[in-house]
Amino acid sequence: MALTATIHRVEIALSDVDRGVYESLDLRVARHPSESLRYMLTRLFAYALSYEEGIAFSKGGLSSTDEPPIAVHDPTGLLLAWIDVGAPSAERLHKASKAAKRVALYTHAELTLLRREWAKKEIHRAADIEVWRLEPAFLDGLEASIERHTQWELVRNEGQLYVTAGKLTREGTITRRTLVELVER
Repeated sequence: MALTATIHRVEIALSDVDRGVYESLDLRVARHPSESLRYMLTRLFAYALSYEEGIAFSKGGLSSTDEPPIAVHDPTGLLLAWIDVGAPSAERLHKASKAAKRVALYTHAELTLLRREWAKKEIHRAADIEVWRLEPAFLDGLEASIERHTQWELVRNEGQLYVTAGKLTREGTITRRTLVELVER
């Protein structure tokens, strides 16, 4: 018998001071049986920290090669932002930067390994691709807060993240680089 996804309801009181975004998000996130909790948390942060009108999780799920895990569309359906998660290939990032005006990647992966992959291939508009890295230890510290119904208060201020879930509070950093900056290091 095939395993099915677990649906998590995550309510986030978002205060993104860096972008001036203050929202109450009520999300339903399907966690595939093969998806690590760290990856799902990265997806949640990618959604919340990229929140704007028209944002949505992919309808095709995580295995879709034709669409990003998270996208922003305008009211006419035009793809404005491709938001990827994890460690996409250079080919995928190349395709994304041709498909959308804005491309962002949220990852917890070791950047040294990703640099090697990306440096070998040409990636369209690589200087415009934002790479946001979350600390794996920060994500691991939040794993205990995730239940089928989770409530978070999430604050981003000057690159620092603060998450409160009940009595649990965690602090971590999120760093932003462009793809070119990472490859040239």
